[in-house]
Amino acid sequence: MDNFNFKSTTRIIFGKDMEKSVGKHVLKYSKKILLHYGGEYLKELGILDRIIDSLQESNIDYVILNGVVPNPRLSLVRKGVEICKKENIDFVLAVGGGSAIDSAKAIALGAMYDGDVWDFYNGKATPQSALKVGTVLTIPGSGSEMSESSIITNEEENLKCGIDIDLIVPEFSVLNPEMCYTIPDYLMSCGIADILSHLLERYFTTTENSILSDYLLEGAMKAVLEVGPLLKKDPKNYDYCAEIMWLATVAHNGMLDAGRTSDWASHRIEHEISALYDITHGAGMAIVFPAWMKYVQNQNIDRFMQLSIRVFGVDKELDKNYIVQEGIKKFEEFLISLGLKIKLSEAGVPIDKFEEMAQKALNGSQTLGRFKKLNKDDIIEILKLAI
Repeated sequence: MDNFNFKSTTRIIFGKDMEKSVGKHVLKYSKKILLHYGGEYLKELGILDRIIDSLQESNIDYVILNGVVPNPRLSLVRKGVEICKKENIDFVLAVGGGSAIDSAKAIALGAMYDGDVWDFYNGKATPQSALKVGTVLTIPGSGSEMSESSIITNEEENLKCGIDIDLIVPEFSVLNPEMCYTIPDYLMSCGIADILSHLLERYFTTTENSILSDYLLEGAMKAVLEVGPLLKKDPKNYDYCAEIMWLATVAHNGMLDAGRTSDWASHRIEHEISALYDITHGAGMAIVFPAWMKYVQNQNIDRFMQLSIRVFGVDKELDKNYIVQEGIKKFEEFLISLGLKIKLSEAGVPIDKFEEMAQKALNGSQTLGRFKKLNKDDIIEILKLAI
């Protein structure tokens, strides 16, 4: 096990109707906030009204900034930063999924900075302070509601970059599993794929003697494989929604990779696909991750065997290579069962910019990832496997 420094500060308010209590949680931090969200369904289904009622009951002033879209845009973040500075706002409440939360975190950073917030995402500057952030989660998958991560798309440069810093870990997150009832089937599938991708990024490690976290990750993956199909068949089952919502949070709050090195190459590759073609992140991960697995499987065949046997139920008495191939096949079959595409061609993504994608994914470095260090040619080959 590697050395680690783990701290979890987000209060989770979990359960039915919990969004109705958001005002009293905000009140601990602020009397004037930016209410940041995306998705007209929040108005149509009364979710936004319930949140506003709660804020008003606690006498909290708010300024609304909507318009968040998947792969949240830098232009909207800049607008939010301007509003916060002009209105002397000192707290940002995100309502929505990972895109709204990531955007809110970016606004929180930019509001305390004299320069351009993009400086933090391209590595030109390091944040020293940020506004406090809270969330009301409506779409599980990204895990941003309890993580130190924020990923933003610069639409002018076709770049998608992220930052990881504890300044933007939410102070609290409200999780009502009933919110899942409103999620379109496709977006729920993308969320499930995203959860698995977060678990797998952590699973493929170079750290030896990671017994506890191996079992925790494997257990979480098996839970996703079990609950995902049940939720697809019965999307308004509270218990299934609760399981998926909590799985998404736990998968990305840092606990499951404490003491181990994670990879994250697949995420960086996918970011370049979604930056160029605006594909939903979970859908992109369903394409990239199987291709990555096929390319790097011989880097540590024992780890792939362990995954295939323990998570996907492949017979351990079979040939090593067959076990690995069968595990990857079962992973792909699960993604397909969710209604997701596992090939770029199937998703209508052009294949003429692989070199550009690879170069941007490296972001000035010589290699990408930790499980197997990938150079530019490696990344291009992975993209070819995804055609």
